[in-house]
Amino acid sequence: MEGLHLVITITDRDNAERAISILGECNVYTSYVAMGEGTAPPEVLDYLYLHPSEKAVIFGVVTNAGLMPLIKTIKRKMFIDLPGNGIAVAIPLNSVGGKRCLEYIMDGQTIELGEKKTSSSEREGKMAVNTDFEMVFVIANEGYSDMIMDAARKAGASGGTVIKARGTGAEYTEKFFGFSIAKEKEIHMLVTPAQGRNHIMKSIMEHAGLESKAQSMVFSLPVSHAIGLRTPDKD
Repeated sequence: MEGLHLVITITDRDNAERAISILGECNVYTSYVAMGEGTAPPEVLDYLYLHPSEKAVIFGVVTNAGLMPLIKTIKRKMFIDLPGNGIAVAIPLNSVGGKRCLEYIMDGQTIELGEKKTSSSEREGKMAVNTDFEMVFVIANEGYSDMIMDAARKAGASGGTVIKARGTGAEYTEKFFGFSIAKEKEIHMLVTPAQGRNHIMKSIMEHAGLESKAQSMVFSLPVSHAIGLRTPDKD
C-alpha cells in the first residue's frame, strides 16, 4: 500500500511496554511483538559496557504523514540514539490484503496525499523511498547464529537481532530440491547501508548458505528511515 510504512522497533524487553505506549500516543494502536536476542560480539559489548540482552521486536504500520512524528517521538522519549537503547526502522509497504485488513491495521489513521486527504481504505498516493539503508533478513536453521554473524561481519556488518521461527513445507523442499530443511528456524535482521548490502548478502550465502549446515536464505528490503544506528541523521 503506497503511503504506508512498516515500523520495526528493536529494544530491550524491559522497554517493550514503553515502546508500545509510544506507538499508541502516535495513533498506532495495532502492533505486534516478537521476542528476540541481540547478536553483538562480546568485544563490542565490553567496549560499550553492555551485557547480552533479550530483545523485543515491535511491528506497527503508520501512514506517510504520521511517520516522522512517530520517529521523532521514539527518538525523544526512548533516547534511541544512545548505545543500548535500540533502533527503529521504517520499511515502505507496497500493498495490503483487502479493505478490512487495511482498516484493522491502520485503526482509524488517515493517509494524507498532498492537499487531498483520503481514508485509510483508499489505495492511492505515491511516496519517494530513501534507500540509504536496507534491512537484510536471513532465515536459517536454529543454532547457527555465530556462523551467520561471522560471515556478515567479514563483509562489514556490525550486528543484528535474531528471533525464533518455525518453517513449513519441509517435505516439499526435500522432494523437489533433494535436501531436507529443519523446521526450527531463526530469523536474523541486520540493518546496513545500502551500498554494503550486496557484500554482506554474498558473504552470508558463501559461508552460511543453503549448502552449509545453517542453510540460510537471504533477502533484503529498502529502509526509508532509520534511527539508532550511530550515523548522522538526514532530515
